Amino acid sequence: MLVVLVDALGSTPQDTGAKMLVTNAGRHTGTVGGGRVEARALALAQEILAKNEAAPRFVSWTLKGDVGMTCGGAVKLYFEPHPAGGAAWTIAIFGAGHIAQALVPVLAPLPCRLLVFDSRPEWLEKLSRARNVTATHLADLAPAIDNLPADAFVLCMTQGHRTDRPILHRALATKNFPFVGVIGSDSKAAVLRRELIAGGLPPARAKKFHCPVGLDFGTNHPHEIALSIAAQLLAERDRLAAERC
Repeated sequence: MLVVLVDALGSTPQDTGAKMLVTNAGRHTGTVGGGRVEARALALAQEILAKNEAAPRFVSWTLKGDVGMTCGGAVKLYFEPHPAGGAAWTIAIFGAGHIAQALVPVLAPLPCRLLVFDSRPEWLEKLSRARNVTATHLADLAPAIDNLPADAFVLCMTQGHRTDRPILHRALATKNFPFVGVIGSDSKAAVLRRELIAGGLPPARAKKFHCPVGLDFGTNHPHEIALSIAAQLLAERDRLAAERC
C-alpha cells in the first residue's frame, strides 16, 4: 500500500508529499508524520490490504478531532493498494484446454491474478505467458482448492464431468467462494447436482455453481465461449463490489 500525504493544513507533523509504503506486516519504509496520525494511517492501510480492496481511497482527518493529537492542523491522505502479485482479484482455472487457452489472453491484461491448474504439462506449456499468470502441474487437482483465497473466482474446465466433480465438490464443501463456474450444459449441471447431493453436500450448497458458465451469447467456438465467460466474471465482480458499498 502506497500512502501519500497529499495535503497538509496548519500545524502538522509532516509536509505535503510525504510517502509511506505499508505491507501486511506493517510500515515498510517512509513516513507520513509519525505518532498518532501515522499509527492511524498504518491501521487503515493494513485494514484495506486485509480486505483485498483494489480501489484507491482518500481520507481527510483533523489532527485534534479525528486523530486525537494536540496539533491544530488537518491532513488529506491518499491510499493506493498494490496487492501481492499485482492484483487483488484471483481467478483459479482448473483445466488448461482449448477454452482456457482462449480465456487466459482475454483476462491477463485485467487487474487479476490467474492461477491455472492441470494434470497435463503439455497443455500448461501452451498457455499465454504473462506476469500475472501462474501455471501449475498437479496430478490431483482438487487439493489445490485448499490454498485458494476465500474471495477467489473458481472455474472448472477440465477434460470432463469425471474430473470436474471432485474439484467442484471440494470447492463447495470446504469454502464459500463468491463465484464457481463449470463448463458444460444444463444436463451436465443436473447430473453434477445429483452426484454432489449423493456425495453428502446439502442441496442448497449443491446449487451454488454456474453451469453452463458464461453469458448466453455466441457460438460454441472456444474464443466466443471464452468471451462469454470473461463477461460473466466481470459482471459478477462488479455486482459483488456494488453490494459491498
